[in-house]
Amino acid sequence: VRTATDLLATISDSPRLDAELLMAHALGVSRSDMLLRAMRDPAPDSFDALVARRAGHEPVAYITGSTEFYGLELQVSPSVLIPRGDSEALIDAACEHFVDRAPPQRILDLGTGSGALLLAALSLWPQAEGVAIDASMSALRQAHCNATKLGMAERCTFLRRSWRKGGWQRDLGRFDLVLCNPPYVEDDATLDPQVREFEPSSALFAGPEGLDDYEILLPQTGDLLSEDGIAIFEIGATQQNVLADLVTKHELESAFRNDLAGLPRAMIILAKKHGGVGKAAGRR
Repeated sequence: VRTATDLLATISDSPRLDAELLMAHALGVSRSDMLLRAMRDPAPDSFDALVARRAGHEPVAYITGSTEFYGLELQVSPSVLIPRGDSEALIDAACEHFVDRAPPQRILDLGTGSGALLLAALSLWPQAEGVAIDASMSALRQAHCNATKLGMAERCTFLRRSWRKGGWQRDLGRFDLVLCNPPYVEDDATLDPQVREFEPSSALFAGPEGLDDYEILLPQTGDLLSEDGIAIFEIGATQQNVLADLVTKHELESAFRNDLAGLPRAMIILAKKHGGVGKAAGRR
């Protein structure tokens, strides 16, 4: 583990953690079990190959096939974005909104990927049912696999639809909570090699300003919301002002919630006719 940590220090911000996760995966145990019980065991032969893959910038989550999001263990593959802690700000914002309201009964996840946002929400509101859409069939299979593993598949409907094609909203109805982590990276943005070279570009890039998918989705958001519904979108850390203007253009109201790094991450919107976003989700 020490040798691998030294090797990975040049390409990773968390080389020791990476080395420990890869060793635990090679041993077939959890990281905590490895640290408690297996540190004196011989290193398995497969470990060096795993470290070599990480040294080539491949994300740990793709190597091990799993990651954690909002306390849930999720399976991931290169067909979906790796869920990140930044996205947990969307779930936190939803919790704040519903703290003094009736809990959501219907939840929609736009571009579900691994299913992280929807499954996190369903884990918090066990009475709710969810609909997940994605343009990628492989992503939908991944999300369904995670829902099955977590015992939530019977509460989920998975639909292959693209909001870039007309008619994608047909028969969806209205929702108390809409969650979305759309592509929002500028086409020419400089990204870490582990992101640009390994994660699906269709889930990352959204035109020269990173706004293409917001331009499509925001005009249609109001039609997806129930009377007291709320939509929460993930945004780039520098996009708050331009998106606030875009939301106003489409006669919606916006508020923003920061992530743990203090950067704007969750954009909260609902139609003005519904009476505002509420004090718990105010602009930050």
